[in-house]
Amino acid sequence: MVVKFSKLKAIVAATSLTVLFSVPLQVYAQETLDEAGLLAALSDSDPNEAIRLDRSLQALWSSSGSPAMDLLLKRGKDALDRGETQMAIEHLTALTDHAPKFAMGWYERARAYFNAGLYGPAVADLERTLMLNPNDYNAIFALGAMFEQFNDPKNAYDAYQKAQAIHPHHEAITNALDRLMTAVEGREL
Repeated sequence: MVVKFSKLKAIVAATSLTVLFSVPLQVYAQETLDEAGLLAALSDSDPNEAIRLDRSLQALWSSSGSPAMDLLLKRGKDALDRGETQMAIEHLTALTDHAPKFAMGWYERARAYFNAGLYGPAVADLERTLMLNPNDYNAIFALGAMFEQFNDPKNAYDAYQKAQAIHPHHEAITNALDRLMTAVEGREL
């Protein structure tokens, strides 16, 4: 019986090593990429890979490093999802007060302000977001949407182009650029 058990251990070990070395090393490398690595990979990715990289970036950017601040972010986002804009603003204001260097808090509060029709504070929070994280393509896209709201298609188009340079496969950005192309670049004769 002891002999059979030791053979089983050897078989399990050999199988584990075979599986370990047959998995592409690229998977492990991408999981350990930092923000710069994720952004570089995103700009060169195919559409399917872009989805995974986007999720990784959003997870990275949504982590404040403090469980209490992460809870405030979650409560603010949940309130926004439920349509409780004022409650979202309160949670997100507490977050930006206590974690002023956490860009995602400013971005989410900008979304809440926009939903409340408070466009000036929304733009100010988007500017603060981009000061803290200039690569946040969702914040750049939101700024473009604000320019569109103000009937400024040229600045909206420029913002969308900047966002697309970071995330070339972002569907909403591509749709916005297609929508504004004729208005900004004119028609070809």
